[in-house]
Amino acid sequence: MVRLQRLPGAALAGQACLAAAAGVAQALSLALPWSGEPQWWLQILSLAVLAWLVRAPAPWRRAAGLGWVFATAWMAATFWWLFISMHHYGGLAAPLAVVAVLGLAGFLGAYYAAVLALFSRLAPTHRALAAIVFGAIWMLAELARGTLWTGFPWGAGGYAHVQGPLSALARTVGVYGVGCVAAVLAMLLAQARPGDLLRLRAWALVALGALVLVGAGLQRQCAIESCHTPALPPSPPISLALLQGNIPQDEKFQPGSGVPLALQWYADALRAATASLVVVPETAIPLLPQQLMPGYLEGLAAHFGQGQQAALVGIPMGDEVQGYTNSVLGLKPAQPAPYQYDKHHLVPFGEFIPPFFRWFTAMMNIPLGDFNRGAIGQPSFVWAGQRIAPNICYEDLFGEELGARFADPASAPTLFVNFSNIGWFGNTVAIDQHLQISRMRALEFERPMVRATNTGATAIIDHRGVVTHALARHTRGVLTGQVQGRGLSAQDGWGITPYAWWVARWGLAPLWAAGFCVVAGAALARRRRLRG
Repeated sequence: MVRLQRLPGAALAGQACLAAAAGVAQALSLALPWSGEPQWWLQILSLAVLAWLVRAPAPWRRAAGLGWVFATAWMAATFWWLFISMHHYGGLAAPLAVVAVLGLAGFLGAYYAAVLALFSRLAPTHRALAAIVFGAIWMLAELARGTLWTGFPWGAGGYAHVQGPLSALARTVGVYGVGCVAAVLAMLLAQARPGDLLRLRAWALVALGALVLVGAGLQRQCAIESCHTPALPPSPPISLALLQGNIPQDEKFQPGSGVPLALQWYADALRAATASLVVVPETAIPLLPQQLMPGYLEGLAAHFGQGQQAALVGIPMGDEVQGYTNSVLGLKPAQPAPYQYDKHHLVPFGEFIPPFFRWFTAMMNIPLGDFNRGAIGQPSFVWAGQRIAPNICYEDLFGEELGARFADPASAPTLFVNFSNIGWFGNTVAIDQHLQISRMRALEFERPMVRATNTGATAIIDHRGVVTHALARHTRGVLTGQVQGRGLSAQDGWGITPYAWWVARWGLAPLWAAGFCVVAGAALARRRRLRG
């Protein structure tokens, strides 16, 4: 095996700086700060820079170090806005907030350092095979980041592809599969040589490109459950009113300012709305039911208990004995009791305190910091012929958990509704990043995703991942529009996507298995090379 000579310090520092710059570019590809738009080409190009730096035969220590630098810069540049929640709203000293953000980024970067060290040992000499191994190990790092320690998949590379040539693959392989294909392309680009397109050795790049385009086109025409079912006329659209209160985050839970403002504005807007479904953001009602003025909730229930309207309202529920939940209440005519959805995937430090970290949360002044978890696959809210599946804020990062509701197509959601409050992170790119996450879920399941938020992005996303209606961020207002539910019945002609089908049955296990099989094959091939 060829060994590279040890690089001089200046050269190694230059490579580290290049890796860090590429990591920042990777973060920018998810949503540009000045436009909010993702840039799929920048995601592949920035990852190609890292792939060029660690391509074989780079020593494993250097590959791991450069991978860690790239990933740490990527993570820190992606969720730097956590500083705002910890320092500005949580009251944590600025130096400690900076250390916390960098510490989290460095911890998550270790996943990528580990897989790149592995890649440097296993990478085949054949360029196409090396690209496949790189894509597999990169996907394993993304899966590990998204699942271990409750998971923190915010900013996965696949989210840059909610628009672009790879977006059509989301309905088949999901965001992690899209990220894997992007990593394969990045390594192929990194290994390209002048004149490759004129040589037979470029067959892998051409074949992969053709496979992506042809396969994506075919998959667009055929869903796993309904490719032979004639399409029927679509169900009637449902009219929506999405409320965005824009209550300042530093006043939201203050009894003398934000609380009365929120209670009054949302109550008035709920009663004034004329849409079939009215949606109120996460914890828009900032008090527990027993803390509200007498008759407040009862009055809203009575208003929606008659007529032709329904409402979904974000509110904390519970008590000191039973514990508390971050919940959504559903109000509609002729129902014996309000519908309730309880958030399942809680935010570490914001909604639950990880073991051994109570000392850290004690330094911050964040209210409602310890919730109980709801169950996975809770029933949908049935209204106007639609099966409406709520998810609260951070939950829409976990497509495998949303997918649990698709095991039975007869009861699968026809429409997702996300309830969020990104006000904790100010008027930053976090709003745009979260919008791209919701767009990816719409692509994976081919279901519309409706978003009602406190400060943005309040939007209606159709089943193709396209934003059809949006409200200006950090404004107080009501977004009205219509949305077309999908997959209303077995004869609908829409069915469920391949991704929804397999993720509902096996979660992310098929992707884990595919990644490990590629790595195992590379390890076996390496052993044979060494023996030969």
